[in-house]
Amino acid sequence: MFAIKRELKLNNKEGSLMRGIAGFKRFVYNYGLELITASWDFDGIELTDSKRIDTIKKVFTQVTMKLPEYGWMKKYPSTVYQSAFIALKNAFRRWRNGLGQFPKKKSKKKGDSFTVYKTSGVYHQIGQPALPFTNRVVINASNKIKLPGLKTFRLKENIEFTCSSQTFTVSRTAHRWFVSFAIDAEKIPPLFHPVEKVGVDLGVKCLATVSDGTYYAMPATTKKAKTKLSKLQWRNRNKVLGNFKLGIKASSNARKYYMKLASNYAQLSNIRRDTIHKMTTDLSRRVYCIRIEDLNVSGMIANHKLANAVSNNCFYEVRRQLVYKQAHYGSKVEIVDRWFPSSKMCSLCGHIQPMKLSDRVFCCQKCNHTLDRDENASINLENAPDKLVRSARP
Repeated sequence: MFAIKRELKLNNKEGSLMRGIAGFKRFVYNYGLELITASWDFDGIELTDSKRIDTIKKVFTQVTMKLPEYGWMKKYPSTVYQSAFIALKNAFRRWRNGLGQFPKKKSKKKGDSFTVYKTSGVYHQIGQPALPFTNRVVINASNKIKLPGLKTFRLKENIEFTCSSQTFTVSRTAHRWFVSFAIDAEKIPPLFHPVEKVGVDLGVKCLATVSDGTYYAMPATTKKAKTKLSKLQWRNRNKVLGNFKLGIKASSNARKYYMKLASNYAQLSNIRRDTIHKMTTDLSRRVYCIRIEDLNVSGMIANHKLANAVSNNCFYEVRRQLVYKQAHYGSKVEIVDRWFPSSKMCSLCGHIQPMKLSDRVFCCQKCNHTLDRDENASINLENAPDKLVRSARP
């Protein structure tokens, strides 16, 4: 399975349409969430969450949508509200299995998104078997894409090859709209890697230090973007985006500020994502076995002195990308035990000594071996005993 994400090039009318569809999906999700929580108050009804949501979906289709005040729903594709109920089912399933929190109502402030898909329809003669891919949309190699149930939209970046997909997810980040879809394709991994094994130490000073002498650092543009964001927040610290309960509408300047704030956050996030993707891809292409430490990221973020650096370097995201890119590039990621003293042990003689976080150079008290702290830790991770190493899985 291979995923593609492209930015849409929309005019004002198309942007209003996207916001309206996202609002429709948000309304349906909140509608189903209210009814399913209210149905728990009735005694004598023993139904699973899935069956309750199916019953709510029937009420919504047969009763709610036919009311005059909800006539505006008919101008949007039916797959939008169907996918909203599917998302509600998945949210409750994750909550029941302990994989997430109790579902909350969707808010316009948290971003807009919706999903449309092509149903099978009747594309063959009665009595004859259905043709393959009748429930898929063919996407030609161009700068346009046809979304099922909607019109053809322009793309800011071309799709280089002809492909097909069934489900399309449209999302908004700040003022930019994106469409993403999956295609049935597999990436053939390389058969040869120039480097057999390395250890990678993730640090607060440098993004990553590799045992072969390679360093990866977060670009200086990250600091500039954070400074720009801080100044913007300080200058507008008293600005309020209206009050719905009191009936106070947001001013035009407040709307402009929050849109600009979202754009700055998106810019900072894109810089980090681009840097981490380039780093993990480079490592996965040239190294067969990558060893990283099992870090307690949540505990490190709890320390206010480290929280900023840990969040900026995205430790968890680095591990997540290295793990899922194993199948793409034929690499292998191994996790070293959390209690392995990689920073306190000499990479030459194996002597273990206490080290403060402020000590950036490791000087062995036994053999006088001197080396950079992060480079010494990466070498120890590479040479860690096999009993303290396990394979990483998604």
